[in-house]
Amino acid sequence: MAAPGGTLPVVERSRLSGFGLVLLALITLGWGFNWTVVKLVLVEIPPLTFRAVCLIGAGTGMLLLARAGGQSLHVPARHWRRLLALAACNIVGWNVLVIYGVTLLPSGRAALLGYSMPLWSMILSVWLLGERLTARRGLSLLLAMSGIAILLGGDLAGMAGATRGIALMLGAAVSWALGTVLLKRFELPIPTLCLTGWMMLTGSVPIAAGAAVLEHDRWRPITTIPALGLVYCVFISFMFCYWAWNRLVLMVPVAVSSISALATPVVGILCGVWLLHEPLTWQEIAAGAFILGAIALVLRPRSYPT
Repeated sequence: MAAPGGTLPVVERSRLSGFGLVLLALITLGWGFNWTVVKLVLVEIPPLTFRAVCLIGAGTGMLLLARAGGQSLHVPARHWRRLLALAACNIVGWNVLVIYGVTLLPSGRAALLGYSMPLWSMILSVWLLGERLTARRGLSLLLAMSGIAILLGGDLAGMAGATRGIALMLGAAVSWALGTVLLKRFELPIPTLCLTGWMMLTGSVPIAAGAAVLEHDRWRPITTIPALGLVYCVFISFMFCYWAWNRLVLMVPVAVSSISALATPVVGILCGVWLLHEPLTWQEIAAGAFILGAIALVLRPRSYPT
């Protein structure tokens, strides 16, 4: 399915559309559960190796599906520079910085720093796309960031000395935000499945090279639970969720897709409570209310000027 040629008609028609809402719900569940899965996988698989396997497996799978669906895998030479820029931001920058940033911080909750992405994407979209920072979007961003601040509040003392980890997570958020805005700006005339597959495969090259150099002495056979987690990450977190995210970004303004992504850490926390027996405190409940309120506000059908 090709990327839409113009953004405005799609935005006005969808609000999100029913299809977009389904994609959003599935992304939220798929990536939310992924945070718990990653904790289990990294016990036995080194971080760069883990990311490289996911990207190679998912990228190859996407291109095979595209080919089976009758899509051409050819990318015109004039589009490769932009495709590589998208891969650098959305694949290399995000995946490498996140996987190391999480390991350097004292709490898994610190990974939520990565979900400061809407702040950066909203700023970049005003600059690079000319999108309006409406009152409603500004208020929804304030609500969402307040929720993230509540989640992080209990860990600030422990994070004060983890400046490298904080810098890596914020760098990951900015990289993801820039990739999101560039995906919208470029709107390459390449089917989403094919585009995402090539982004993953090209982005996997430096990550796989790094894994071979830095982690080859840590490669070992893995047990059942990490193996199942790896399968989940390849097929759900990478193949499906990355494809669905790219489709969502092309359907609505960056502010809408970015703030919508903030439901993911809420699901991640709930999965941690359920599967890893992590405590559920008032911070999680309050933050969830703020974030879900922000999403409801930004997705609300527009019936009056904002």
